[in-house]
Amino acid sequence: MPSPNQQPVPFTADDYRARMARAAETAAEAGLAGVLVAPGPDLVYLTGYQPVNTERLTVLVLSAGQDPVLVVPTLEAPDAEKAVGAPALTLRDWTDGKDPYAVTAPLLDDRGRFGISDNAWAMHLLGLQRTLPGTAYVSLTDALPMLRAVKDAHELERIAAAGAAADATYGEILKVRFAGRKETEIAADLAGLLKQFGHSQVDFTVVGSGPNGANPHHEAGDRTIERGDMVVLDFGGLKHGYGSDTSRTVHVGEPTAEEQRVHDIVREAQEAGCDAVRPGVACQEIDRAARAVITEFGYGERFIHRTGHGIGVTTHEPPYMIEGEEQPLVPGMCFSVEPGIYLPGRFGVRIEDIVTVTEDGGRRLNSTARELAIVE
Repeated sequence: MPSPNQQPVPFTADDYRARMARAAETAAEAGLAGVLVAPGPDLVYLTGYQPVNTERLTVLVLSAGQDPVLVVPTLEAPDAEKAVGAPALTLRDWTDGKDPYAVTAPLLDDRGRFGISDNAWAMHLLGLQRTLPGTAYVSLTDALPMLRAVKDAHELERIAAAGAAADATYGEILKVRFAGRKETEIAADLAGLLKQFGHSQVDFTVVGSGPNGANPHHEAGDRTIERGDMVVLDFGGLKHGYGSDTSRTVHVGEPTAEEQRVHDIVREAQEAGCDAVRPGVACQEIDRAARAVITEFGYGERFIHRTGHGIGVTTHEPPYMIEGEEQPLVPGMCFSVEPGIYLPGRFGVRIEDIVTVTEDGGRRLNSTARELAIVE
């Protein structure tokens, strides 16, 4: 595993040029006239440019056989020109008082069907439809779910570094006192450690103690952690622009036989899910492998979420490890494997690693112990 302080190889304009070309080609293969990318994770991934998403239209237009064009407000053009991917595209700016949709319209097939970023503002989509009533639009998640799913070597390096930082965070949190402290205090410790180990952004710090652990997305609250509590820890964010996400469950003092048994079942299920990872296997098979173990031991109805989600420039993205998802796994995909058991009013258990698909199997990008840790 990389050092949590390791610096990544920088992306270049050629990297972004290749990504934009691949997106345009994939869109054409899917029967689309092109792709419209609003500010957000897709734009960062394709260009390295990260503006604020506002009422002023910013949109990247990608179509096979055409040079990429980024439409930006004039006042933001200087920042756009500084983006690493800027040399790989043409900037077209518009000034306040002008119609940005009229500026964008000549770049589009007026009868075309386009993929558009899920987070595009409705006013921008409606403005384009008003200007070009013959066009149609579909969300990128539906049209091109694999757009960001397969990571190259430099992306994998960044995700591995983020995972190493999350692992270092877990190693340190085991040293702090849990009993007598509020969930929010442990969550603050986790956030501080993630930043200490190089995260620029903390997306979540779930601390679910005792009965709160039965809520998978419990937000740390004012409950005081007590001796005898099971505590679910789920934390992550972005480092060098790529995500971390890991979960471990700890116990304050010695667990009961039932608590240890439930944890052992989840650990076995997580192992089964990771062991099922290999190229060509459908995403749903990872869910099935983990869920089968939990169901076998009688807790199937208490595993209440999917087994995993993709990760990259965001901490949650396609593909998803869930029944019905038949997308085959491809080398370079990265996703979580995180089964859990949740007993309402009592406690919960979840164990999560990020896994990447290799040429002949899968490789975990988290390496901390998965046994039930005892904390004070």
